[in-house]
Amino acid sequence: MATIRVDKWLTTAGYGTRSEAKKLCRAGRVRLNGEAVKDAARHADPDVDVLEVDGEPVSYEPLVYFMMYKPPGYVSSTEDPRDPVVVSLLDDEDSWRDVFPVGRLDKDAEGLLLLTNDGALAHRLLAPKRHVPKRYLVRVRGALGEADVEAIAKGVVLDDGYQAMPAELEILRSGAESEAIIQVYEGKYHQVKRMFASLGKRVTFLKRLSMGPLSLDPSLRPGEYRRLTQDEIEALMAYDGR
Repeated sequence: MATIRVDKWLTTAGYGTRSEAKKLCRAGRVRLNGEAVKDAARHADPDVDVLEVDGEPVSYEPLVYFMMYKPPGYVSSTEDPRDPVVVSLLDDEDSWRDVFPVGRLDKDAEGLLLLTNDGALAHRLLAPKRHVPKRYLVRVRGALGEADVEAIAKGVVLDDGYQAMPAELEILRSGAESEAIIQVYEGKYHQVKRMFASLGKRVTFLKRLSMGPLSLDPSLRPGEYRRLTQDEIEALMAYDGR
């Protein structure tokens, strides 16, 4: 592995901001291979060197993976001039890892959101040719019927003339307000809402349940997140599309 700055190593391991890492060094609490580190800009190799804070070894974890239950009202971005962003929900020890959301979930939508600093994984999951399936729980105004299931299965035409890929619709409840599960294989702007709009239905609730092999942990509440398990990480790494 290429060498990295000691302060980056510390912040990646959850020891606060760069400035806080520098304070640790100036206080004489950081040692590299047994030698006190006063200069936080000093470089080290995590594969070879031993970094310690107050005598405790500091592991280096360059890539992190979080599953978040995105609440409505938050933008799936790292910054926005008007609205709160999902990364603001991260704890201090995680917010300095340069993580970003993989794909977007509408501001008023909720549910599964993957956050990571693994750009290669994000690219694989978002590449259009991969057709990664995404499942949503959706509620719409108006009754849903077999004709809607068939139209979704054939691929509806969106408001801009785009022919959406065939998708799968399972009706859970039909009435003045209907509820269904829809699985799509692409990620166009406001895709699910526009698909139902083409059927004359207005979406009133949208919750993402899964993305590829990753499903929303039912124990998470809106705004909460957790690290992915090793099994979940391996499933994502091995995933090769639809």
